[in-house]
Amino acid sequence: MLGISSLPLFVLTVFLLNVTPGPDTAYIVGRSVAQGRAAGVASALGISAGCCVHTLASTFGLTALLAASPLAFTIIKFSGAAYLIYLGVRLLSARHAAPVEPTRTAPQRSLRAVFLQGFLTNVMNPKVILFFLSFLPQFVRGDSPHQALAFLTLGAIIVAMSTVWNSGVAWMAGSLTDRMGQRPALKRWLNRVVGGAFIGLGLRLALVRR
Repeated sequence: MLGISSLPLFVLTVFLLNVTPGPDTAYIVGRSVAQGRAAGVASALGISAGCCVHTLASTFGLTALLAASPLAFTIIKFSGAAYLIYLGVRLLSARHAAPVEPTRTAPQRSLRAVFLQGFLTNVMNPKVILFFLSFLPQFVRGDSPHQALAFLTLGAIIVAMSTVWNSGVAWMAGSLTDRMGQRPALKRWLNRVVGGAFIGLGLRLALVRR
């Protein structure tokens, strides 16, 4: 169908990838813990939007061109790493700030910013770029006259499954945090932990090799 081969295997593989903790999961949990359920879900949706960009890039060959350029790979890698480190430093420097407001009163502008941050961390991650480049073609028949549609369909499946899973993770992590209350000392500690985790993710990304 549509030039897609081994669709059940594809769905199973995507499911296993989703349930295996990785950088995206760590980022979403960090946002949920630091800012509540709404921020975690906004981060999950931002990451899903980034996957839409990778799907389109894979469909139209932009990912292959990017992966073939060492300079472009390096620029994106260090840009993504710097952005994660920047977010981590911001959380660490906010340790004396007022406690975070409950999720139900979180400003809409703040949620838009969290969505954009999730989007950028995904789009600027070269490991995700290479994943889409190497993974999707394995399930698209080379002789299919509908290869573009096959790529879009597979990408849509990834986005749908990851959105459901990541949103659930964000909701659970945020709910556990809400039960802890809005104690300032706890929030400062959580900011330090999450900020340090973001810095660690940024440094790890900076060390990624092609």
